[in-house]
Amino acid sequence: MLESVQLGRNCGLRVSRLCLGTMNFGQPGRGHQGDWTLGIDDARPIFRAAIENGLTYFDCADIYGLGASEEVVGALLRELLPRDEYVLATKISLPMGRGANQGGLSRKHVVEGVDACLKRLGHDYVDHLVIHRHPHGVPGQARVPIEETLEALHDVVRAGKALYLGASSMFAWQFAELQLTARRHGWTEFVSMQNHYNLVYREEEREMNPYCTQSGVALTPWSPLARGILAGTFHGSFDAGSTSRSKGQDRARTESLYRGEHVFTIAERVVEVAGRLGVKPAQVAIAWLLAKPGVTAPVVGVSRVEQLGELVDASRLTLEAEDIAYLEAPYRPVENLLSLGSS
Repeated sequence: MLESVQLGRNCGLRVSRLCLGTMNFGQPGRGHQGDWTLGIDDARPIFRAAIENGLTYFDCADIYGLGASEEVVGALLRELLPRDEYVLATKISLPMGRGANQGGLSRKHVVEGVDACLKRLGHDYVDHLVIHRHPHGVPGQARVPIEETLEALHDVVRAGKALYLGASSMFAWQFAELQLTARRHGWTEFVSMQNHYNLVYREEEREMNPYCTQSGVALTPWSPLARGILAGTFHGSFDAGSTSRSKGQDRARTESLYRGEHVFTIAERVVEVAGRLGVKPAQVAIAWLLAKPGVTAPVVGVSRVEQLGELVDASRLTLEAEDIAYLEAPYRPVENLLSLGSS
């Protein structure tokens, strides 16, 4: 069973040590991840297994399947658990249509976007509302004054539609500015940062992770397995993918995120260490991440029940210092993806 931990030092919310990412649940064929999406009947056994293993923290977003993921996630949670036994997060910001105000973090879209999320989820409120990017972080969107965004988010909390706020994927200076601006005005601050962090992308160790650790903000990293690279999915090359996701239209996204020459060298070392320890590569990657300062609940994605069980077991795996050093040694700094306008 997964243990429950406090979501950072700045709130009383407790979450399971792993968070189930739900990008791959929804309506097959709908949205950018449509060719590897699981419908509600295929998702149900995974949700049941999660609950049986003490995983009660679920992360969604409006953009996943253009709303279809929220529909599936909301329906399954209502079916399987009382409302006070799980923590539900969703995200807003990315464009949900071609309309001028169907994305971003203006007051208009914050209010309308949150209401649309709740309608799709079939919930009166979400426990954790996360802004998917900084107010200026999506190319082509209006540069909304951060005060407008922060006050609108505060009003959402005051209205009882969200209990806590989180943020995702931005520069550390941007996040610090948001937090300090909210504090100055007496608005709701963010209690978590969902950033891009794993064994083959460690640029967040420079500024964001130390800032969050020092200030009590929980880290809930996305892509802890580097989209399957650290689970051995690609077998040393982007041309050698072994899953529907790694061979489908999503492969280009994976290649855009993982550019360094060290990527597959580290992946090979993960496989090597896993073989020596008698565990799966994904378990080694998760154990490495959970040992890092400030990391509270990595957002993991699974497509089979057995994968979920393996990741739960990884939460009890402790790596020796020598193994950690061996895994980390090949890493070489890469350009922060945020500076390229994509992350």
